[in-house]
Parts: sequence; C-alpha cells; structure tokens
Amino acid sequence: MSSAETIYALATPPGKSGVAVLRLSGPRALAALKSLSSLQAVTPRHAYVVTFRHPQTQEVIDKGLALYFPAPRSFTGEDVVECHMHGSLAVISEMLAGVSAIEGLRSAEPGEFTRRAFIQGKMDLIEAEGLADLIEAETSRQKSQALRQMQGNLSGFYERLRSGIIGALAHLEAYIDFPDEEIPESVLAALDKDIEALQVDIQAALQDRQRGERLRDGISVVILGAPNAGKSSLLNLVARREVAIVSHKAGTTRDAIEIHLDIHGFPVIMVDTAGLRDSDEDIEVEGIRRALARAQSADIKLVLFDGAGWPHRDSASLALCDAQTLTIVTKSDLIASNPAGHETAAPDSHPDGQYPAQSLCASQDNILFISVKTGEGMDRLLAALEERVIGFFSGESAPLITRARHRALLLDALKYLNKSLAPLPLELKCEELRQATQAVGKITGKIQVDDVLDVIFRSFCIGK
Repeated sequence: MSSAETIYALATPPGKSGVAVLRLSGPRALAALKSLSSLQAVTPRHAYVVTFRHPQTQEVIDKGLALYFPAPRSFTGEDVVECHMHGSLAVISEMLAGVSAIEGLRSAEPGEFTRRAFIQGKMDLIEAEGLADLIEAETSRQKSQALRQMQGNLSGFYERLRSGIIGALAHLEAYIDFPDEEIPESVLAALDKDIEALQVDIQAALQDRQRGERLRDGISVVILGAPNAGKSSLLNLVARREVAIVSHKAGTTRDAIEIHLDIHGFPVIMVDTAGLRDSDEDIEVEGIRRALARAQSADIKLVLFDGAGWPHRDSASLALCDAQTLTIVTKSDLIASNPAGHETAAPDSHPDGQYPAQSLCASQDNILFISVKTGEGMDRLLAALEERVIGFFSGESAPLITRARHRALLLDALKYLNKSLAPLPLELKCEELRQATQAVGKITGKIQVDDVLDVIFRSFCIGK
C-alpha cells in the first residue's frame, strides 16, 4: 500500500441516487481529471462544469462538476480530485471503467483514503476512528460522541498522558546517560508522585461504566420470563411491527431476536429470549441457555410475570432479578384476583407457600402492570425504560474511552506504570515507562504498528 499510487473510489453509496461522487487521491489525480475532461488549467477548490468522457474512446459519459484540492490542503493531504456526476448505475459503471483505463490508477481499498490522511498527519488514529463512528452513527448521541472524537477532544487527554510519561522517562534516562551522577532521592520521589498522578487520571477514565463503548455499540435491554409471559408480544409492540412469532403454544421462541431502538438519542438493543422452564428438547434447552447468557451480559433486564396467573411467580424468572431489573406483570386485563386495581399489595405468598412477596424483583410500588392487548401501562413502562437508559449514560463528564481497544491499552499502560513504581534499577524502571508510553501511543497512533492500523482501517467502507 504505497501513497505514491493514485487511488479512486466512489465516495457515495453504490446504487441509484441523484448525485454520485468519485474521489481520486494521489500524484496522478489532476492528470486523471484532465484525461476525463477537456480541462487544462485548473484553479484549486473551484467547481467546474465539465463533460466527462472515456479517456480512450472519447465517448461522452455524463455532464457534471469537477473539483481539485492540491496537497497538503485536502482530506488525505495528497492531491485530491472529486468528480460529481448523476447517480445512475449506467453513469457510475462507465465512469469507473473510464478511470480504470487510465495508467497508474487503481481502485482504493477499504479505509485507504482515511489511512492516507492519518499517514499524512491530517488526523490521528483516534480521530480516524471517530470519523468511522460518525459515518455509522444512527442516533443523535452517537453522532455527538463521534464528532467529539473526530474533532480531537479525546486525543488531547491521551496526548497529555503520553507526554507526562515521556517527561518522567526523559528525567530518568538523563541520569542513565551520566552514570557518575547519582540520582537524588528527592528527584525519584517527585517522579513517582508524577507517575501516581498519571495513574489517577487513567483510573478515573476507566471507571466510566463503559459508557463510551455502550454509546457506540448500543445498550442491551433483555426481555426475560417464563413461556407465554408475553415477551414476544411486548417486543412486537415496542418495534411496531411483527418481529417475533406470537403463539399460545409455549416455547415458540428458540433464539434471541433483536431490535434496535433510539431512546432519547441513545442506541438500545432490545432482545426477546426463549421462555425459561425445564425442558428435555435439545433446541429449546439451547435457547434457554442463550437467554440466561444474555441475562448475564444485559445492561437492563425486563423480567416479565404472566398476569393470567398472578400472583404466582416462577422461580426461574425471580432468580434473575437484581438492581438492573424492571419488574413487569403482563396481561393486566386478565388479572381476576385484583379487581380493585393493581396498586394494592400482593398477597404474602402464593397458596403453595413457594413465592414470598419479599422475593419479588422490586417493591410492590415499583411493579409495572401492562397489557399489550389494551395498551394499559405501556406509557409507564416506556417512561421507566427511558429513565433507566438515561440514568445508565449519566455522568459528570463525557467518557474518554469509546472502544474496547482504548480500554485494553489503558489497562496495559496502568500495569506498566504500577511496575515502574516498584523498587527497580533505573534501566528497568525506564523500560516499564517506555512500555507504558507505547501502550498510550498505540491509541492515537503515535507509534507505527501496521497490524493495528490494518485492523482499524479495514472496517471502513470503500471510498472512505
């Protein structure tokens, strides 16, 4: 992958559109534009109305706009050309055929334009990831986080960490270079204090309940309960479409079914799961295993109890209740044992004595009674869910970690800083600080690690 090559790709999605944009980057970008049109003298950043022609046959392809951005004042830091044309499949196909016929040009690989921008110093690695997240953003909060990252708001924190570690390392290496000078204890103590301050900053960033990663990937809300408790009906109502099969026959849901929601700008993944019960059927057993696995990783759990049998509560669902749980009694229109309403206290126990009231997921006042059939209680449920989602993302400041990669590298840096505080020879202390510097540097790309770059930029779309 050489920046001496000139690359091209559509910067707009494939398929029919009003306008399609072809982007070229590299030393032959301007020459390619001249081959595709009659332009000779080109003013930078000026839009020209041109007739695009096949460079060999001179057959007219389309009439559109062309712009030229010379290096280094371009997205990639190289010479960049943009060709704006009509977005028909025929025009796009002929334009790509014409560009491919020009010697010295090749089709871009995924993320190659952004990778070149990184190599040319137009953005650091964490800003490049922010750009990728901005393109993928589906909610307003995701967009805001990605924009902050792309604009360098997170980079400053990591650069301050890296500079602080390098400063401590430089002081120690100065004494290694002059072995006749014994390092004073007061200097070592001051350096250790600086390192401890860096540790505090890293630990504060790590103690964010993974809000950044959740905002990027989506918060997990898992619906759990016994068969026929109304899980699939609830999912369909929230989704406003037939996502899951609803049947009076128990055990029809065998696998996890997901929908993606936007709640107050936050991304939410709501999951319907298999009904919890004892079963000898292999497929249903596997579905229940997956439901329990989802419950373990859920950020919020909606535990459903069948109102048709209220106040009976199954032990499998009760066992999943914790602080992350919203307790819901479904089919409130069928509750015959509570004709006066749903606000009165539940009986102390089921007649068989197995389900005491104190084993409920929440106090009686916090139980939500709903009916998918009549719509009763749905407003209260959605309001409670929104409150939980907003509460999950609440914090004094915006998170500084948005990917698992960042978190893992910060944990590595913290580990090396911890080691550097041990009573070690200066050479070994310096090595631990050097490793910490490299760990933080990998986050922003201050050190070149090809395999890390490949993993990141491979996730970009073609043309970005």
